[in-house]
Amino acid sequence: MPKPAVSGQPIILVLSGPSGVGKDAVLSRMRELHKDFHFIVTATTRMKRQGETEGKDYIFLTRRSFEKIVESGGFLEWAEVYGNLYGVPKEQVTKALSSGLNVVIKIDVQGARTLKRIAPEALFLFLAPPSMESLSSRLRQRMTESPEAFAVRFSTAKNEMKESIWFDHTIVNEDGNIDSAVEKLRGIATTTRNANVLVDYFSLS
Repeated sequence: MPKPAVSGQPIILVLSGPSGVGKDAVLSRMRELHKDFHFIVTATTRMKRQGETEGKDYIFLTRRSFEKIVESGGFLEWAEVYGNLYGVPKEQVTKALSSGLNVVIKIDVQGARTLKRIAPEALFLFLAPPSMESLSSRLRQRMTESPEAFAVRFSTAKNEMKESIWFDHTIVNEDGNIDSAVEKLRGIATTTRNANVLVDYFSLS
């Protein structure tokens, strides 16, 4: 685990936004540029996509294995999204905070609402596309779903965009300029690293 490079108490950053907006790409680039963050690896029951790596992109589990972790209280938050289960491993969060690292949790909008109740002192960041036309194009480029599934995702994305109003900050992921989104995220984190309540909440004193 990398050592923190900034002073102050570590914070939890919750990054959310509509499907296809580029959350994975932004965080992948951020991993390359900044080492004072711990990026939570989400557990999921969905099938692994081409190019994804176990333990890096996601922790891929069977439904029964996932349910066992739920039963043991091992997830900070979990939910079913598009028929698959997704969960935030609690141990990853507590270990990173105790090591003084900022924690980044990537999650869908539904999960972000849940985390808002669990950890209200976290910093909630909404990643938005420059336009709905751009988001539609990004979703189509994935080529991983049927036209029917695409229609459902795009309809859901339009509703998720309305949720941005309760997030602390909105960051636009411009087409072809991912570094700009990364540096905005980094800048926001640097100026708000003062969440002492979070460390107490996770019993890390």
